[in-house]
Amino acid sequence: MSGSWVQVDRKPGGYAIMSLCKEPANTLDLKLWQQLADAVQQLEQDSSVRGVIISSGLKRDIFSAGNDIMALYAPKTSKEAYRKFWVTQNQFLAQLYRSPLVTLSAIRGACPAGGCAISMCCDVRIMSEQGHIGLNEVALGISVPAMWAVLMRNTIGQGKAEQMLEFAKLVTPQEAQHIGLVDQVVPREELLSTAEAAMQKMLKSGPDAGRQVTKRHLREKFSLEWEAYCVPEVDGAWEQLAQKSTVKAMAAVLEGLANRKKSKL
Repeated sequence: MSGSWVQVDRKPGGYAIMSLCKEPANTLDLKLWQQLADAVQQLEQDSSVRGVIISSGLKRDIFSAGNDIMALYAPKTSKEAYRKFWVTQNQFLAQLYRSPLVTLSAIRGACPAGGCAISMCCDVRIMSEQGHIGLNEVALGISVPAMWAVLMRNTIGQGKAEQMLEFAKLVTPQEAQHIGLVDQVVPREELLSTAEAAMQKMLKSGPDAGRQVTKRHLREKFSLEWEAYCVPEVDGAWEQLAQKSTVKAMAAVLEGLANRKKSKL
């Protein structure tokens, strides 16, 4: 995909590695969400591809820093722009969750918020030994999106989800494996080779038809509800973003990011 932040490398054996390459932190804006959706759709339409590994192609150990704050900062966007961003994002996540492909997230380093959401939509999550993961939206002064919260609850259970989501907790890879948020933790230098070995093993488990139907039984109902819900969800979400308290909290986050950049100059 020329000029894309999403690079796709098709491998022998029926799978592809899809790398997010938006320096410096894979912040998820509308364009990147659209490119992710396009890339997965193209892979699903390619009969030679049965699985996809989603990884980071960044120089630093960051899977994704999450949504672009500017897409959420009400003074710098509009309700209509936010609507397009929000619906595009959540429709992609819902579709990834029920994808007929075998999906594996190879998580190198930091994986908060939107990065965590992408990973939770995959069938398998393998993470490097250093990093953190979780849905920390509450720390930014906003709520965790409803269906993201349900997905977290479905993944790790009600009690653990409440502790993580209500208090914006990010956990280490080891903690994440203990609670079931990731399936395996490996040294950084072994992440991609381990992911490829896991993908190859899964693709040898049997013909796709039975697996795909079983996945639909488990995931389709929720994913279709998610895809439909994100459209009416916009009104309440925008109302929250436009509140003075939220704008103030977002402004403080942006100021902190700006100061961090200055300190590195």
